[in-house]
Amino acid sequence: MKHLLLIQNNVETWNELPTSEIEAIMRAHAAVQQELRATGEFVEAHELGEEAKFVRNNSGTYSVTDGPFIETKEIVAGYYIVDCADMGRAVEIAAKFGEARLWPIEVRRIDP
Repeated sequence: MKHLLLIQNNVETWNELPTSEIEAIMRAHAAVQQELRATGEFVEAHELGEEAKFVRNNSGTYSVTDGPFIETKEIVAGYYIVDCADMGRAVEIAAKFGEARLWPIEVRRIDP
């Protein structure tokens, strides 16, 4: 069963992190990816850029709002897609990310 793990971030907070904390977060990602590749659960992962646009279409007329956020300072910084047994395992994987100590990781099942 595939799951999407959305990694939240706050750019201001990220920029204030000490180098050692950023390095620890990156090491955690490397370890998680190594584990997921070994178990066959890794599908893909990507870091996302800070710029985002929100598009709304109202009867053929669309509007675009600059992002990366609407009303918050948090952004979706990246994502993983994993193919694992169930939601419990997906949550277990998400808890291993270094960011989980600082920001939420959203876990969603991907419907077939």
